[in-house]
Amino acid sequence: MRASLRQKIISVCEQKIASKGPNVGLSFYAFFANKNDDPALLMEAAEWWIETQRLDHFEKAVKIKALVQAD
Repeated sequence: MRASLRQKIISVCEQKIASKGPNVGLSFYAFFANKNDDPALLMEAAEWWIETQRLDHFEKAVKIKALVQAD
């Protein structure tokens, strides 16, 4: 996973946790705008989420942040 995507995921997770608490869930779509302006980056996130990590559609933000930091 490219460094910019890794940092974006960590940042979004931290924002969601700060605003909604440690039990907040999210999907990989949370890291992108409502329009698909970078399909390659979206697919990179989807591949990591679905194929590499085998995560459910929604996961806890604290879990995602920990996985990205450990990768």
